[in-house]
Amino acid sequence: MRRPATAPPSLRDGRLEVALRTLELSVRRRLDGLLQGNHLGLVPGPGSEPGEARTYQPGDDVRRMDWAVTARTTEAHVRETVADRELETWVVLDLSPSLDFGTAACEKRDLAVAALAAITHLTRGGGNRIGALVATGERTVRIPARGGLAHARGLIRRVAETPRAPEGTRGDVTAAIEQLRRPPRRRGLAVVISDFLGEPDWERPLRALSTRHDLLAVEVLDPRELDLPDVGTVVLADPETGRQREVVTTPLLCREFAAAAAEHRDRVAATLRRCGAAHLTLRTDSDWIADVVRFALARKRVWSGGGR
Repeated sequence: MRRPATAPPSLRDGRLEVALRTLELSVRRRLDGLLQGNHLGLVPGPGSEPGEARTYQPGDDVRRMDWAVTARTTEAHVRETVADRELETWVVLDLSPSLDFGTAACEKRDLAVAALAAITHLTRGGGNRIGALVATGERTVRIPARGGLAHARGLIRRVAETPRAPEGTRGDVTAAIEQLRRPPRRRGLAVVISDFLGEPDWERPLRALSTRHDLLAVEVLDPRELDLPDVGTVVLADPETGRQREVVTTPLLCREFAAAAAEHRDRVAATLRRCGAAHLTLRTDSDWIADVVRFALARKRVWSGGGR
């Protein structure tokens, strides 16, 4: 089946260098100019340097009230802040066996690497640095945070070349988040890319991480994880335990599966909100770069006070 033009390139066809170059060109062509120099465009944060004052709008952080301007104008004002000139971004990338799955345009693993490429491009430049913790369940690879185009390309290549964990290996994104928390790092942007399947054991370390960093959670999904087609008898397998089960996909089972999947996704979204994380969902059956663009622009509008 022909791969859609909007899908990220496959990293399994033996042409890794071509795939990585295609991915870089796609990201640069469609994302260049999106942030217009605002390196916190994915998760616009308060920064630390004082900026201009503007009229208070419902939902603004009251801790940013500018009382001097408020008293002088008799109208509530908040003080905008400018992000630090150098941003350090750390990405926790889940590449456990559950990501080695895809029934639409690509595997979830390809989409996770593509998301890393987009984040690398959007946060690179101006002395910014990016590093990564890649968790396969079998091992965790730490790539130190550095700046520059050569490092960005090397980081994505190293992640793409990460060996797949054997089937039956259970992922542990919680442990990777804990590694990112300790030792404490300078304030920056922390990104977690995962399918967030299973129990949300990662809530506590992620919430602790939010006390020091802006958070972005990128959820990678495949449509078959949301609904089960009525195709008769099928064998379902859990890649992280190796367990298999033969089931008959009756209409009732399909409805119950869809309801359980929707409940789990709602639970993940609610947990991420409690952690203070911005939530970006990418699917293997959609235009992933368009989804990134919509998300970034929506975040910028919300932070600037528009669209309320």
